[in-house]
Amino acid sequence: MEEFDLDGRDFVELNNLLKLTGMSPSGGVAKMVIADGNVTVDGQIETRKRCKIRSGQQVEYNGRKIIVT
Repeated sequence: MEEFDLDGRDFVELNNLLKLTGMSPSGGVAKMVIADGNVTVDGQIETRKRCKIRSGQQVEYNGRKIIVT
């Protein structure tokens, strides 16, 4: 499991998180995989591209898990 530090921010949007962590090569691809139901947040499928991900939440896509701190 990897960690992503919010670095003082309250949240990061899901599509940006996938792009920033390298889970997706671009924001456009991130939006498509989210819309297709391939991403989970805290174990639940999330289809909202701009869902606010906050500290303590866990995101999983394509076999990779990220915990937001």
